[in-house]
Amino acid sequence: MQVKELKSEGLSHELEITIPANDLDKRVEDRLIEYGKGVNIPGFRKGKVPMPILRQRYGKAMLGEILEKAVNETSSKVLSDKKIRPAMQPKIEVVTFDEGKDLVYKMEVESLPEVKVMDLKKIKIEKPVTDVPAEKVEEALSEIAANNSTSKTVETKRATKTDDVVVIDFAGRRKRDDFTVDGMSSLGFELKLGSNQFIPGFEDQLIGKKAGDKVEVNVTFPKEYGMPDLAGEEAIFDVTIHEIKESIPCKVDDELAKTLGFDDLATVRKIIEDNMEAEYGRMSRLKAKKALLDVLDVEHDIELPEGMVQAELDGIIQRIEQERAQEHNHAPGEKCDHDHSVDDAEREELAGIAARRVRLGLVLAEIGNANKVVVNDQELNQAVMAEAQKYPGQEAQVFEYYKNNPQMVEMLRAPIFEEKVVDYILEQAEVKEKKVSVDELLKEDFDDEAPAKPAKKKTAAKKAPAKKAAAKKDNAPAEKKPAAKKKAPAKKKAAEK
Repeated sequence: MQVKELKSEGLSHELEITIPANDLDKRVEDRLIEYGKGVNIPGFRKGKVPMPILRQRYGKAMLGEILEKAVNETSSKVLSDKKIRPAMQPKIEVVTFDEGKDLVYKMEVESLPEVKVMDLKKIKIEKPVTDVPAEKVEEALSEIAANNSTSKTVETKRATKTDDVVVIDFAGRRKRDDFTVDGMSSLGFELKLGSNQFIPGFEDQLIGKKAGDKVEVNVTFPKEYGMPDLAGEEAIFDVTIHEIKESIPCKVDDELAKTLGFDDLATVRKIIEDNMEAEYGRMSRLKAKKALLDVLDVEHDIELPEGMVQAELDGIIQRIEQERAQEHNHAPGEKCDHDHSVDDAEREELAGIAARRVRLGLVLAEIGNANKVVVNDQELNQAVMAEAQKYPGQEAQVFEYYKNNPQMVEMLRAPIFEEKVVDYILEQAEVKEKKVSVDELLKEDFDDEAPAKPAKKKTAAKKAPAKKAAAKKDNAPAEKKPAAKKKAPAKKKAAEK
C-alpha cells in the first residue's frame, strides 16, 4: 500500500492511497477459497472446485464487496498510522480502478483538534439557591382547591359575571369573507368567564348577559396565532348562552386532601413542599451548569472541524423549520402560502450556536474521557425506560425498538455522559451558593443558547461566524420512533388561545 499526502492544513487532510493489484488479487483469491468450501457445482466435489472456475463464476460478483472491505481496512490503517482522529466519517473517492490493476482512491478527512483543558479547580461560579416560601405552598393549595371546586346552575334570571361558567353554542367566521375552519364552532361548550381560555375580548363580551341570550362576539385573532388563515384577522362569533353556573369554592382542609386520595392536608402540603424543593434544585443546577459552560466556552480556544459545525447547524435549522411547520398544522415541505425557512440573519446566529455546541462537546468529551467518566448499563436502561414512559400503552414497542436499534441507545448515552461530566467538573470547581428569591431563580435567563460575553477571541471553524451561542445538547434522537407515537392532544378550538 502506498500513501501520498496531498494536503494537510489545520484539521483538514487529503490523502491518496494506492492498493496494489496483487494485494487485491490475493483478497479475491482468499474470499473465493472461503466461499468455495461450501459451494456445490455439478461435476465437482464440495470444496474441490478449481480456482479458475470459481473466479469465472463468482469473481466479478464478489469484487464490489472485496473492494469495499479493502478500502475500509486500508483507510483505517492509514488514519491509525498517521494518528489522525477523524471528526466525522472520511469522504472516499475512487480515482482509478480497472480489474487486474491497482486501486487508487482519495480520502478527505477532518481530524479532531487537540483539546488542552484548563485547570478545573480554577473555575469559579455562583449557584443561585432559594428556600421554599410558605406562601408559595399556600398558593399551590389554593390553586388545587380552585381546580376541585364544583358548580351549580344559577336558578335566578341574573346576568353573568366573572368566574361564572357558561354553557354555550358558538359558530365563528372570518369577518372579511365569512371563511370558517374546523374548531370555529362547538355545541354545549363550558367556558369559565375570566379564565382567558379564549382569545382576548371573547369572554368579556359574554359578561352581563343572561341565559337564553344570543350574542354576536367581535374579536381579532392575535398576529402570532397558530392558524395562519386566522392570524391577525377580525372574526365574528354567534354565541347562544344556554346555562349559567356559579362556582362553589372548595375549602383547603383535610376533606380536600381526602378527595385527592391522601389522609390529611399535612400530607398534601409536604408533597407540595418536596416537589417545589426538587424543582428549585433542578433550576439551581441548571443555572450553575449554564455558568460553568460559559466559563468552559470562553477559556477554550479550539479550532473546530468545519464538517461538525455544519452538521450541527443543519440539524438545528431542520428542527426549527419542522417546528414552524407543525405550529401551522402541516408537514415540513408541504406547499403553503408562508415561509418556514431560516433567513440569513437567523442562520448567522444559529451558526454561532452550532459552533458553541461543537466546542463544548469537544471539551466535555475530553474532560470525561481523561477522568474515566462512563455511562453504565443501568443508567442506559433507566434512560430507555424513561423514553418508554412517554408512550403509554406502547412501552413494549419502545423497548423492542431500542433493542433492535442499538445506535439509538447510543444516542441516549450522550446526554447522560454530558450530565455526569458536568457533575464531575462542579465537584472540582469553586461553587459559591448565592441566596436569591424564587422569582429570580425561576426567571428564564438560564437558556444554554445564550452565550456569555467572550473574554478572548475564539478560533471557530473557517466558515463559522465569530458569534457564539449554545451549549445545550438535544436529548431527543433525530429519528422518529416508527413503532411508538405519542397520543395526539385534543383538537383545539379556533377561538382558544
